[in-house]
Amino acid sequence: MISRRAMFMTLGAVAVTGGAGAGYVGWRARETPEPPSPPEVDAQGRLLWRNWSGIQSSYPAERWAPATEEELAAAIARRPLPVRVVGSGHSFMPLVPTVGTLMTLDGITGLIAHDTATHRATFFAGTRLGDVGPALAAIGQEMPNLPDINKQSIGGAIATGTHGTGRNFKAIHGEVTGLRLITASGEIIDCSAQVRPEVFHSARVGLGAFGVVTRVELQNRPLTRILKRTYVAQLEDAIAQWPELIAKHRNVEFYAVPFTGLAAVIACDETDRPVQPRGPDTDAEGLMSLKQLRDLFGFSNRARRQMAQSAMANLPPEEAVDEGWKLLSNDRPIRFNEMEFHLPLETQMQALREVMQAIETHRPDVFFPIEVRVIEADDAWLSPFFGRLSGSIAVHTWYKDEYQFLHELIEPILRRHGGRPHWGKLNTLKAMDFAALYPRWRDAMDVRRELDPEGRFLNDYLKTVLS
Repeated sequence: MISRRAMFMTLGAVAVTGGAGAGYVGWRARETPEPPSPPEVDAQGRLLWRNWSGIQSSYPAERWAPATEEELAAAIARRPLPVRVVGSGHSFMPLVPTVGTLMTLDGITGLIAHDTATHRATFFAGTRLGDVGPALAAIGQEMPNLPDINKQSIGGAIATGTHGTGRNFKAIHGEVTGLRLITASGEIIDCSAQVRPEVFHSARVGLGAFGVVTRVELQNRPLTRILKRTYVAQLEDAIAQWPELIAKHRNVEFYAVPFTGLAAVIACDETDRPVQPRGPDTDAEGLMSLKQLRDLFGFSNRARRQMAQSAMANLPPEEAVDEGWKLLSNDRPIRFNEMEFHLPLETQMQALREVMQAIETHRPDVFFPIEVRVIEADDAWLSPFFGRLSGSIAVHTWYKDEYQFLHELIEPILRRHGGRPHWGKLNTLKAMDFAALYPRWRDAMDVRRELDPEGRFLNDYLKTVLS
């Protein structure tokens, strides 16, 4: 997940030459096979749907792509149940699987309106984040904070609490000022903090369970240019400097690289320097270098660390200057599964140390870096950031590798430190757990039952969560 080409290409070369020179036989002699796939068609002739990483699937009875809001509102009450909306399929939890109707808003996309004076813009909810950036830039606006991946639809991103990083920046839903929601009965509701506020505060992070969000009004900022600087640091130094980094930089995060004692720090700040494009994305090569290091030296934590430290010593920082939407989000061609929890900021670093220790003690197969971010508080009732400044910890595993350890080894640490899970990422929490974590939980559940009394938007998983 750390794209810095000099860092990882050098590391890959050292891993290869070091392993060959020492005469080591690789820790993993054969390539890991592809995970098994369900049949493409079930016994009833229904086509398979799978999420991006491949761990969630279903055979919906009907696939529906309405072309307009009017078509959606007129026909939604007649669709096979449950009705679930899919965006890009980047959630790792079973939010989408349905035996009823799988709906996409890919036909309802684009910029609807904007206000130059207030820097607000309204988009159809099916619009992908990768398309929002250039559309806003064309009107002199930007979303100042974007998530790591740019493939999500706006509707899907806010439904799960998707976020970027920065001390003074909320998750995407925290900058939403208005929504249009179409309910299970076909009612169209336009809501905001002033109009139907109970619906607005509930449905901003609504998991697609309150209705189908079709329009989103965003509070943006004037378009700016940023300097993105990435450098390698000792992990303990990054941990110690985290409060200072948060206070100093507009957007900042770091990636803790297991078994290396190192971190990659990524800081973004506004600048008037001339454009310096970041060049081709080399994330895939970087990750495969870390995998190569694991495969060659996974038998020895000491050797693995020595090789990484040798490769990364004296590497210069990398810099890029451009409009923020070009630098804050990325393509992610290598699939993975992920667990992410959002903790009180004061417990984040201790939790990170415990996560790193657990991985380095028990899981030599892990090679993905661990992502560390900070997110401002907001007031959405089902937001993981409701009422508190939060620090996030995200643990990734390659899609070919076993991921159950995330539940058994990592989740207990993150829960013990007061974490709330990202709604779209792996966790085992149920309704009573969420009720204890969210002060306005029961209020939101009352609104959901009012809008969808028959549970037409609830699949089997959501029935265990939203009650």
